[in-house]
Amino acid sequence: MVIHFGDPRETQVSNQNAPSPSYIDPKPPKSNLTNLPPKSISNVSKVSIPSKQKIEKSATMSSAAVAAKGGRGRGRGKPTAKAVSRSSKAGLQFPVGRVARFLKKGRYAERVGSGSPVYLSAVLEYLAAEVLELAGNAARDNKKNRIIPRHIQLAVRNDEELSKLMGGVTIANGGVLPNINQSLLSRKAGKGKVETGSTSQEF
Repeated sequence: MVIHFGDPRETQVSNQNAPSPSYIDPKPPKSNLTNLPPKSISNVSKVSIPSKQKIEKSATMSSAAVAAKGGRGRGRGKPTAKAVSRSSKAGLQFPVGRVARFLKKGRYAERVGSGSPVYLSAVLEYLAAEVLELAGNAARDNKKNRIIPRHIQLAVRNDEELSKLMGGVTIANGGVLPNINQSLLSRKAGKGKVETGSTSQEF
């Protein structure tokens, strides 16, 4: 319908040529993607469908964010606690976990308590510290900076308790204690005179 502002005759003619409102279709025609040119279809697909790389990137970012927060579940916001060894808890240098593994693997008993590897590690650490202290003193007496098996032998055999504990132990390259039997030494009697007679030995 065209409206011209001017001559009223022309407006009447244009109204007669215009279709009546009863013949106008109220529903607009449907738009099909097939009617569009190929370039516009490709543009629509690029806009509507995200690429596979973007989806994977967003998934990895979400998993990284969850891991940074502390995982899933109830303890989500709490930071993960740092692992503390049993040796540091007991204040020892010897490995408590390794001793516990050896006790279980050796099958010395059906069950192994939680305190037994701690106790055994403490005993082994004390013995090692005692032997090393005495061996270090022996090395210092011999003016050496390095502990060798000879120093360990001297340290163990000169200590009464360690000598009793390690009485049946042979230390390789340890040697023997410096000792000379009294019967091998020359005995003098009187004023510089050596006895010529034989003396009986008492057993």
